[in-house]
Amino acid sequence: MNRPNLDTGGALATMVAAAAGNQAGAALGARAFPDIGPVGVVAVRQFVAAAVLLPVARPNLRRFTWGQWWPTLLLGLVFATMNLSLYTAVDRVGLGLAVTLEFLGPLAVALAGSRTGGDLACAVVAGAGVYVLVLPGPSSDFAGVGLGLLAAVCWAAYILLNRLLGARLPGLQAPAAATAVSAAMYLPVAAVMVARGGFGAAAIGWAVGAGVLSSVVPYAADLIALRRVPPQFFGLLQSVHPVFAALAGAAILGQVPSAHVWLGIAIVVGTNVVAVALAGARAARAAAPAPAT
Repeated sequence: MNRPNLDTGGALATMVAAAAGNQAGAALGARAFPDIGPVGVVAVRQFVAAAVLLPVARPNLRRFTWGQWWPTLLLGLVFATMNLSLYTAVDRVGLGLAVTLEFLGPLAVALAGSRTGGDLACAVVAGAGVYVLVLPGPSSDFAGVGLGLLAAVCWAAYILLNRLLGARLPGLQAPAAATAVSAAMYLPVAAVMVARGGFGAAAIGWAVGAGVLSSVVPYAADLIALRRVPPQFFGLLQSVHPVFAALAGAAILGQVPSAHVWLGIAIVVGTNVVAVALAGARAARAAAPAPAT
């Protein structure tokens, strides 16, 4: 029996809860920046994700085919790059701005492949929203903005790879294996920091919280959701991330966004909603049966 409404409703609740936890976890991770820096937080985050997901999913890595391995390896690289670029951007430009820039990744997925005037207009408006958000000037942190945009590229790849792996591997095997790959990449970082005595108890606690809320929960939730909804709908629901990020930054980190940041967030989020609505309308027209002659 087909249950699209139930599946979509469950996916909606799953994605909203995961988004809220993700941004709360990012804010907790930022509390550890003074002690271990973004790279230390990301390292702990990957270890926590692997430690939780591997025993739960128990992927049989020896039986993976190359068709399962190559997207898993790419996803592990995406995890490692996305988290480090985002957290470094958060450290430089704040949580709300960094996550809104990263959010351009799902927006790009929603717009990808389209040639319509409406989508072109959405892309132009999104660019204007980013300009309002950043307000470039002599004092702008362009490195932080660039890192946020790199995280956006990674988020787009994350959506597409998760969608692919959700069809090729059962359960949570894909994110579990990918986090193991990402964690292995950060072992040298952890070894250096341990040798220098860089991991304090408080910093570890904040980073572990980030690992659970920003890695374990969303990795699993997103994979489940992407099995039930198309990438465009998934991209629409990611609209809540910049809003949750701004709220978490204000509540946990005391980073109260200025008026232009809120306006930029609203423009980028609104553009995504319109873009996905246009894509959904086109898909509905394409799926409609041809009129009888």
